[in-house]
Amino acid sequence: MATLAATSLAGPGQRSAAETTLTASNSFTYLPGAGQILVLRNPTGAAVSPVLDGADGTVVPVPGIGNVDVSAGYAVGAIPAGGVKVIPLDTISAYLQGAIGLTGAGLVALLLTP
Repeated sequence: MATLAATSLAGPGQRSAAETTLTASNSFTYLPGAGQILVLRNPTGAAVSPVLDGADGTVVPVPGIGNVDVSAGYAVGAIPAGGVKVIPLDTISAYLQGAIGLTGAGLVALLLTP
């Protein structure tokens, strides 16, 4: 199991960001409202379709739409070989309730906190 460590971007100067190669089971801690950014890079030879899934995510009321089921997690979509996806986590916070699991074996992940 890989656990993503957040790299703080606060203050001046350069940073050494902690890259994590994802395994079959991965986790990280989401800090609501902190502006965290998850970067997923695919160094493999095939597309990978990761999913972010908070264990406590169930149904979320959305004004104008009604209840939205978030229990299956947030499907990032296919990341092609050599591709990168950048996800501002506050924009998908409904999916990040409780302990967070991240699938996507072979991807390289960076968790950044401003």
